[in-house]
Amino acid sequence: MADQHRSTVIVHERVDTRTDGPKTGGEREVLDHFLELYRETVLLKIVDLDAEQLARRALPPSSLSLVGVVRHLTEVEAYWLRVVLLDEQDVPDYYCTLTSPDGDFDDVDEATAAADVAAYERELVSTRVAAAAWIELDAPVRGLRRGEPVNLRWILVHLIEEYARHLGHMDLLREAVDGRTGY
Repeated sequence: MADQHRSTVIVHERVDTRTDGPKTGGEREVLDHFLELYRETVLLKIVDLDAEQLARRALPPSSLSLVGVVRHLTEVEAYWLRVVLLDEQDVPDYYCTLTSPDGDFDDVDEATAAADVAAYERELVSTRVAAAAWIELDAPVRGLRRGEPVNLRWILVHLIEEYARHLGHMDLLREAVDGRTGY
């Protein structure tokens, strides 16, 4: 089965449009820039890889894989910018369930790698709209985090640190898969 997915690249080479962003920008502008920078970096980290490479657990015994991180970030985006920010109650758990709470990392299958990356890209469309529509950084958002109110500033800072941490994982995973390194 691996051969059927082997030579099909999931994310094709793309132009790197990342910049240093607004070095003297306002708070919201800078937060939005860094979140977008990291979202784009996720996709750049997986260019030119096939399903087997994306699903490969490159650092045993860890269950981390490149597509597992993508799956995790799909869940993270949906949770923070739809469930917590907007208090949406009908947001599906993409991969994590009661029977598999770490399903985003643990239940990776190369047969679904392309669909997993597509789900991430679709979720970004929804979460970008949600975040852009919420102007106020200071006021509590509609939902709660563990029963406590948070504001959009806290959510954006948390997302940036979440992405930064997992991009470090992706650096190591990508290098282990094919030696490719880079920002």
